[in-house]
Amino acid sequence: MKKVLLLVFVVQFFMGFSLLSQQALWGGSEIVSPEINADKSVTFRLFAPDAQAVKLTGDWLPSEGWVPGTVALEKGDNGVWQHTTLPLASNLYGYSFFVDGLRLNDPSNVYLIRDVATLTNVFIVGGGQGDLYKVQSVPHGSVTRRWYNSPGNNMNRRITIYTPPGYEAGKEKYPVLYLLHGMGGDEEAWMALGRTSQILDNLIASGKAKPMIVVMTNGNVAQEAAPGESALGFVKPTMQLPNTMDGKMEETFIDVIRFVESNYRVVNKKSHRAISGLSMGGFHSLHISRHYPNMFDYIGLFSAAIFPPEGATSEVYSNWESSLIKQKNNGYKLYWIAMGKTDFLFEQNVKYREMLDAIQMPYVYRESEGGHTWDNWRLYLSEFVPMLFK
Repeated sequence: MKKVLLLVFVVQFFMGFSLLSQQALWGGSEIVSPEINADKSVTFRLFAPDAQAVKLTGDWLPSEGWVPGTVALEKGDNGVWQHTTLPLASNLYGYSFFVDGLRLNDPSNVYLIRDVATLTNVFIVGGGQGDLYKVQSVPHGSVTRRWYNSPGNNMNRRITIYTPPGYEAGKEKYPVLYLLHGMGGDEEAWMALGRTSQILDNLIASGKAKPMIVVMTNGNVAQEAAPGESALGFVKPTMQLPNTMDGKMEETFIDVIRFVESNYRVVNKKSHRAISGLSMGGFHSLHISRHYPNMFDYIGLFSAAIFPPEGATSEVYSNWESSLIKQKNNGYKLYWIAMGKTDFLFEQNVKYREMLDAIQMPYVYRESEGGHTWDNWRLYLSEFVPMLFK
């Protein structure tokens, strides 16, 4: 009798499991969105039969102030709203819907990335720059999240590290790029939003970049780690954090370098160290490289903030001219400044370049279209990396 009851239980269990599985399959959306067409136009669809108005926002659309513009979708008889773009340039794009004014992600697209506290759907149009952001059939590096002790911050902190293909099985020592995020970001930002591992894998495989280790820090020194990855639990991400751009990141950055050079096979020479970052990370790259003026041979400032916020009193931000002159006299191989024409930090960078010109400090300036966007920062990374460690 017990065997019969057990058999009945097992049959019922698997029937229930099968039904749940089938419900999951049947409940899935049959709508394809986004659909990338042969001419590189993209079609978006959303089933919303009771909606009065559906709009699409995406970062290929002309901006309206600080945010991308919107375009209306047209409703079909089947309750599906639809819009097809003009052909788009090869790139990675983010988008979302507005349904009767409420912002929604695309339920037909599971691919999302987080930028501070906002989730955005993404897609890639190939055939050009966007191919660098795809996972290609090439050898792949490894990405690990490590915890390191930071005596300067009196805590253990998390860091993201890319090692190139073959690192685990080899004995070779590698150069290091320290890659820093912007305000509101964390040690996940360059991986998720910046497509760092894809860019490095593809550039290395094509012979356009030297194999290197890439260290992606958390520049918010008040945090152990990215939101949801620390002992604080599932806190809401925010840009309003203490010790932001107050000198603490620069003062304690040596903790990162010591950890990397003690735990990875690296060439611990200036000629094999690079530092770069976007926005706040560009600010940190500028001031860390001044604070340690004989540490890096390659410096990259992507849409960098330049001047400390009002009230910042750290010694790191004093003696600008003398520390820059010392950095210049020590020598370096590349000081690269990149900026979008419509970036809100454009004028700060004009003033900074005038400061460098006044002391005859060599740099390379790269100006692009667009503003303070990940579109530009991915592009800058893909251009900066091939220039390193030559």
